[in-house]
Amino acid sequence: MKVSDVMTTTPLTCDENDTLRTITEKMVMRRCGSIPVVDENGSLTGIVTIRDTMLPLYPNFGEYVHDAVHGRDFEEMEENYKRVLCMKVKEVMTPEPMSIGADESILKAASFMGLRNLRRMPVTEDGKLIGMVSIGDIARGLYIHQGV
Repeated sequence: MKVSDVMTTTPLTCDENDTLRTITEKMVMRRCGSIPVVDENGSLTGIVTIRDTMLPLYPNFGEYVHDAVHGRDFEEMEENYKRVLCMKVKEVMTPEPMSIGADESILKAASFMGLRNLRRMPVTEDGKLIGMVSIGDIARGLYIHQGV
């Protein structure tokens, strides 16, 4: 079975200049854990996950260890939320994410996803985004739609 047999062909996308507020609303409303970032030509430039949108709220490990007062002040972190909402996707996205071709085996896609601990992966053709495949898509293809 090929990736093209199970992938989503109209994935939600965003631009690197979109705000975290905008893309987080899209992810929450569509129950989508990640959004590919594309340029004006449709080329894949990055990917942003719901986790990426949350990380700027928390202190990094060094701040947490070395500043026991502010590193654990969750009310202060919550006040920082307004600033985080205005951040741009390009500030938190993973640039040049791993992708797979539509003609590749779903088992190859699952293997790549397992090695990198990914739940979703962009599907590209000549650098252009043509879809998304998730671990759930692969499971449905293998265990439900095969009729075995």
